[in-house]
Amino acid sequence: MTSRIGDLVVKAQDPDRLSRFWCEALGYEISAKDETGVAISGASNAPTILFDRSDDTPVNGTLHLDLCPTDRSQADELERLLSLGAKRTDVAPSGSWHVLADPEGNRFCLMDKRIPKEPEDFHD
Repeated sequence: MTSRIGDLVVKAQDPDRLSRFWCEALGYEISAKDETGVAISGASNAPTILFDRSDDTPVNGTLHLDLCPTDRSQADELERLLSLGAKRTDVAPSGSWHVLADPEGNRFCLMDKRIPKEPEDFHD
C-alpha cells in the first residue's frame, strides 16, 4: 500500500480571494468554509486544497504548483490565468514554462505540457 496526497495546505492572508482564484484556475469548487479558512475540491481523485488564514505568509508563498493546460494551448491558458488575476513575475519564461504569481504572490508555473482533463483520458 502507498500513500496519496489528500490535502494541499496553503497559508493565505485572504483565503476567500485566493480560493476563488484557484477555483477558477483549476475548475474546482468551494467544498468547506469556516473562520480558519476555505477548502476547495475538484475531481474525486484530485487532492483538496486548504487555504488556511495566516498573517505570516512567506514572500514567495508556501507551495509551488505546476499547472498544465488540459484543453487549450499554453498561450491561451496564460491569457486566461492573467485575466483571472495572475501576475507575471520577474522570472523570465523558459521555452517550456511561464512563472506566474497568484493574487497573494504565491508563484506557480504554467507548463507547455498538456495533460488530459480526466483520468480516464490517460491511455498507455
